[in-house]
Amino acid sequence: MALPKLKTVTYTLKLPSTGNDLNYRPFLVKEQKNLMIAQESEDEEIIQTAVAQSIIDCTFDKIDPWTLPSFDVEYVFLKIRSKSVGDKVDLNILCPDDQETRVVVAVDLSKIECTMHVGHTNEIELTEDIKVVMRYPTMKDIMVGGKMDVGETETLFNMIKMCINQVIDGDTVHEKIDMSNDELTDFVEGMTSEHLEQITNFFDSMPKLTHAIKVKNPKTGKTGEVVLEGFQSFFE
Repeated sequence: MALPKLKTVTYTLKLPSTGNDLNYRPFLVKEQKNLMIAQESEDEEIIQTAVAQSIIDCTFDKIDPWTLPSFDVEYVFLKIRSKSVGDKVDLNILCPDDQETRVVVAVDLSKIECTMHVGHTNEIELTEDIKVVMRYPTMKDIMVGGKMDVGETETLFNMIKMCINQVIDGDTVHEKIDMSNDELTDFVEGMTSEHLEQITNFFDSMPKLTHAIKVKNPKTGKTGEVVLEGFQSFFE
């Protein structure tokens, strides 16, 4: 006689990029085991692969994390994690007033949301006639970028090329699929510093996990605010 299968609770979240509902469940022991093994390896590619697979399993194969915007992946994983091992996590926060004292602060992961800067857009007008339409970097983009043995500047230019989705020249629309790497390189390298600033602002202002917390310095008695940004900030 087969052993019974344990039932798990199902929750619902809204994907930040689309607002669509997504059902998910907490980690099971098999996912936790795979994540622990991946962390022990200290290999970033193995860790990302384990995170991706856990998301696939816990969302019932409804999404492909490799093709989602990176902030979607971070948000989904954070929500799954909070329902799996608890909403509260203790973080060692640096006090903003003296920049040397650290305080342990309890953060409620259920309160963390994706925020977007006012005025953020993926359509960037370079001239009166030419604009580019960007897409958000995916988990796959970040992994590919991390494998390239190049400096920060070259990494940025490679990410820009990967995330240009369309180039619109008047009534002519150039799709990414029709652009060669050489054409993209020439186009990006032909931008002015002002154009580059507009493009980098797209990345800087795109949605990200943020949470503001109050921190009281036990040495000075002063209370300051610290804004946590990005996925890794909530697991330090």
